[in-house]
Amino acid sequence: MDIPKNFKYNSEHLWVKVNGDKALIGVTDFAQDQLGDVIYVDIPEPGYELEQNESFGTIESAKSVSELYAPVSGQVIRINESLKDEPELINEEPYDAGWILEVKLSNENEIGELLSKEQYEELLNSN
Repeated sequence: MDIPKNFKYNSEHLWVKVNGDKALIGVTDFAQDQLGDVIYVDIPEPGYELEQNESFGTIESAKSVSELYAPVSGQVIRINESLKDEPELINEEPYDAGWILEVKLSNENEIGELLSKEQYEELLNSN
């Protein structure tokens, strides 16, 4: 299972890749594997304000519909338009082409509350 070292993670199996005051957000390799084939993603449009730990959308797979919980707070500045026609990108490239949205961080201190690669591995191993 792939867990990039330079990303941060939340306990709801979303990753965050920070770049200055912006962050890309997506679903971890573990989560996409548990979901199975992703068939639809419902996410907010740019301008939407995410609140850390609040639900901001859903991801639908052949098995179930799951809530997406924001790992950080911020304003959505970009969404992955490719997911509308190719939601399977989440399964194929969860850390690359399968990213979900990009936010402008409103509280950079929240990054410190997220899990490192090692902490996320511990979380997975404890389940």
